[in-house]
Amino acid sequence: MQNIFIDSLTIGIIIKLFIALILGMIIGTERVWAHKTAGMRTYALVSMGSALFVVISNEMVKYYAGFSGMNPLMIVSQIVVGIGFLGAGLIFTKESKLVGLTTATGLWVAAGIGMACGLGMFDIAVIATTLTLFIFVVLWFIEEKIKKSKYFKEDQIENLN
Repeated sequence: MQNIFIDSLTIGIIIKLFIALILGMIIGTERVWAHKTAGMRTYALVSMGSALFVVISNEMVKYYAGFSGMNPLMIVSQIVVGIGFLGAGLIFTKESKLVGLTTATGLWVAAGIGMACGLGMFDIAVIATTLTLFIFVVLWFIEEKIKKSKYFKEDQIENLN
């Protein structure tokens, strides 16, 4: 019997983690260009970490399927809680303006992308990454144009809070 360190299952897991890492890194690259604190490493780690937890959860099903009360989806649901905790630490007010909300939601989406990769849903993960980049880049330009228009008044927004 030959001892194989990397079998087909392990290669599949490595591919899932690597794709999650790359997609998170792509989003993080845009955040670096936008001069945000959370960049390539943060987004790559959140995305890959989420994929890792999903992979672990899927593997647990194989070993504990016969046990009553065992729900591997509990691990997956805790990803959302953990990212919420991370995101809450990023949101704060600076000079009476809310800061970090987009970064926090971006990390939340990166976790979802990682979860999709962990489940092998690479097409969904790539589409979500593309849409996230659209939001970060294209919608930023649209927001800037709106803010520069004569109809936009910053103080009206501040009065709503």
